[in-house]
Amino acid sequence: MFSRILIANRGEIALRIIRACHELGIEAVAVFSEADRGAPYLETADEAICIGPATPAKSYLNIPAIISAAEVADVDAIHPGYGFLAENAHFAEICQECGITFIGPDAKSMRMLGDKVQARLVAQKARVPLVPGSEGELKDEAEAIKLANKIGYPVILKAAAGGGGRGMRVAHNDISLHKAFAAARAEAEAAFKNGALYLEKYIVEPRHVEVQVMADKSGNAVHFYERDCTIQRRHQKLIEESPCPVLDEKTREELCRSALRLVHEAKYHNAATVEFLLDRDKNFYFIEVNTRIQVEHPVTELVTGQDLIKWQIQIAAGNPLTLRQRDIKHTGVAMECRINAEDPARNFAPCPGPIHRFIVPGGPGVRVDTHLAQGSVVSPYYDSMVAKLIVHQPTREQAIATMKRALREFRIEPIKTTIPACLKILSHNLFVKNQVDTSFIERHMSS
Repeated sequence: MFSRILIANRGEIALRIIRACHELGIEAVAVFSEADRGAPYLETADEAICIGPATPAKSYLNIPAIISAAEVADVDAIHPGYGFLAENAHFAEICQECGITFIGPDAKSMRMLGDKVQARLVAQKARVPLVPGSEGELKDEAEAIKLANKIGYPVILKAAAGGGGRGMRVAHNDISLHKAFAAARAEAEAAFKNGALYLEKYIVEPRHVEVQVMADKSGNAVHFYERDCTIQRRHQKLIEESPCPVLDEKTREELCRSALRLVHEAKYHNAATVEFLLDRDKNFYFIEVNTRIQVEHPVTELVTGQDLIKWQIQIAAGNPLTLRQRDIKHTGVAMECRINAEDPARNFAPCPGPIHRFIVPGGPGVRVDTHLAQGSVVSPYYDSMVAKLIVHQPTREQAIATMKRALREFRIEPIKTTIPACLKILSHNLFVKNQVDTSFIERHMSS
């Protein structure tokens, strides 16, 4: 087992990893930018090292600065969390070259599954259902139009190296595809330094369902069931829950087994999330793999009773999975709301600033993951998520009731947050009746 781990991240995920390290008897080293200097969560680390100015490119994305901090702190391993360098294969390679274990998959697997075109090929070999689309990268716009007419509109263009909804455009005819192609390529090039695109049939009114998987270096893999991430805005998830409320047991089993076949085919190890779209007839289609721990991992932890961060660390240390699939039980319903420092009344514009009042909800079945405290300052330099509110109850009806109660107790002032928006969604009759799809917010909550 490791003796010291550096966390190459910030905020609530850094604190989450620090806590897991301490429970495993491992010292935790935090890094921070000048903008995060003095943040309360840094006091929980065994050591904290400044790695640069506030700008991410000069701090949390600065590979030389992070490696230097790791060498100064004499750590055995680096945990990247999510975001920043978590899916950067080059960073994983540099860690290996420096004799530092990267807590995640190897660079080869990360590149293969991180590229959506390559991931589709792996899924095809593993007999995982795929959305009809291009076999690989599109050569040009003419090929896109030809394929769109073959499989039928609507279609969606996606960045091969993409994520977070960037480089994605939906087209309903040749004219809109012509406009979308140039826009998607430009956005992909700007966001990922890679303008490669591929095309898929656009599934109308889908649900977004993902399977949490963990695999060790000996080829053992288990799933921790699924999460439903349908409630999202511009491809950014807002509310997640488990189990998916519309899946029958047969489809759930087929979905989870498909995810395991894919990671076996890729010879993958560590945590992965295999994402699918579910159509109105309950057919599921593979869309991508996230080669890291997810923001919404607490949902899975509550329904399975497993600590996913600890499993990541133990697998990276070379320990085999001692879990077998029959050991993992799914109990009750868990739900997570992402609390972002955004103003819903101003089209979810970022709302950074100081926090003068910070009251965290509690009570049976409530968990809050946050790095903030009264007196903290929400920085304009980083992601706007300030907390995750997670509840666990025997039924979905009870989970919704507990979540609404906890949201009303939560106080983060004077900045604006997404708490009112989450309350509005949870109270909507279509959400309560499970009659939602990925466009629910745009179609029903635009006001």
